[in-house]
Amino acid sequence: MRKLLFITTIFISFLSYAQVPKITFEYDAAGNQVQRYVCPTCSAKLNQDVKEISELQEEDLQKFFPEDVISYYPNPVKEELYLKWELINDNKVSSIEVFDMNGKVVQNYKDQKQENNQVISFKEFPVGLYVINLNYTNGEIKTIKILKN
Repeated sequence: MRKLLFITTIFISFLSYAQVPKITFEYDAAGNQVQRYVCPTCSAKLNQDVKEISELQEEDLQKFFPEDVISYYPNPVKEELYLKWELINDNKVSSIEVFDMNGKVVQNYKDQKQENNQVISFKEFPVGLYVINLNYTNGEIKTIKILKN
């Protein structure tokens, strides 16, 4: 009887340790970690925060800074990244380049001068971090870091 009680106690304590709380992080607009906390119910919370959209709305787009003219959605991306930018003072986007973390160009879009948006497919890319350069006609380059899940 004692052996059975001992085995049951070990089994129950093992199950309680299997539910390890997760550590969650919060970041500011620049990407710096500002808070870290233990979240025992993170998986349930994360599933509630997922927003299903049928049509992209202006409020869904993320900006680097409030005054920036480049918007993108979503980040992290699974299948497609939507980019949108404003054409200001004849300074147009001439090309878009997508780099992997090894510095290799994995996608290139040229002749964007008449466009103000681009959908980039990430379906074929492996999971990882990507850098997107928007090259402007005046020589300026804006960079976006995108995480592919």
